[in-house]
Amino acid sequence: MSQKGKSFDTWCVHAGWDGDPCTGAVNPPVYFTSTYKQEAPGKHKGYEYSRTGNPTRHALESAIATLEGARFGYAFASGMAAIDAVMRIMDKPLRVVSIADLYGGTFRLFERVYRPLGYEFWYAENNSELLQVIEKKKPDMVWIESPTNPLLSIVDIEEVAHTTRKVNPEGLVVVDNTFATPYLQKPISLGADIVVHSATKYLAGHSDVVLGAVVTDDDAMAEKIAFLQNAAGGVPGPMDSYLTLRGVRTLHLRMERHCKNAMVIAEFLNSHPAVQTVYYPGLPSHEGHTIATKQMRNYGGMVTFRLKDDTLDAAQVFFSRLQIFQLAESLGGVESLANHPAVMTHASFPREERIKRGITDGLIRLSVGIEDAEDLVADISQALEPLA
Repeated sequence: MSQKGKSFDTWCVHAGWDGDPCTGAVNPPVYFTSTYKQEAPGKHKGYEYSRTGNPTRHALESAIATLEGARFGYAFASGMAAIDAVMRIMDKPLRVVSIADLYGGTFRLFERVYRPLGYEFWYAENNSELLQVIEKKKPDMVWIESPTNPLLSIVDIEEVAHTTRKVNPEGLVVVDNTFATPYLQKPISLGADIVVHSATKYLAGHSDVVLGAVVTDDDAMAEKIAFLQNAAGGVPGPMDSYLTLRGVRTLHLRMERHCKNAMVIAEFLNSHPAVQTVYYPGLPSHEGHTIATKQMRNYGGMVTFRLKDDTLDAAQVFFSRLQIFQLAESLGGVESLANHPAVMTHASFPREERIKRGITDGLIRLSVGIEDAEDLVADISQALEPLA
């Protein structure tokens, strides 16, 4: 389809769909069909079977690719299905260097599914160490989250891509862009080969869909991902595709509010007597603030902090008193959520490994929603009151 406008905000509203050519419908129909009528064997209108391609899903895939500044997008049944497809892209066991602070589900897939198959993984604690390990190991793939989950560390994507190309021209740089979204950061323009999303989060934005996406601008990789998508069949249904595309239409508006509210909360927590440390790249004190300012439009809607009383009991007191923030897995919806990484999203890490990586019992991750900022601050304030 032809691209409308030059602005990201306009792309959010229009990308992936030009209107229905038969009816003029401004929204794509939800194509509840498994198969498509053919005029003759192999002669069809571009669709054969909905595992291979579905018009509703195709509209979403086109939209996500457009927002990421790429030519090819592929939707999967979940973010983990998307990651799984990327890990099989080279048809051989891979040597992978990854940032150490990453989603627990990704770590579990790496260590319990792919390491037994002969894949090798090395983990680096920060941006500087990541560059050193890349130079030493010359990996097939470098795996990045930026900001990371849950400590919101920042990786210099452009520098990592440059270093990877220098030591292994065939090495792939993959960026999980779930936290940043293409509204805040475009990894492909910074040198990444592949971008993955848990579209469940900010892209869909309403906590009512589970869906993943893979984006690339490389023809050969696109062909391989398309093959894996069809061959393994881990695709989303048309209704989930439609709901995610509907969420994309307001991504720019929601992200503005997420970022604004998150900064207010980070600044509040940064001066609170019950809080030991605040992790938010928008704070000048954050070690990745300079890089984040360089490669991101804004600093995101996630805020993580460590209680001064770094215990499970203290965390439970905080969670039990929350009224607006809801204790729940996931993130990126319009509602504010609180998460306990050690018990919830990162429980797949062995306890000693969690503590080593800074995921202690007093660590709390907030997905800051789009409610009124004063109400959110008041809720956190009263929840922290017994701990001050």
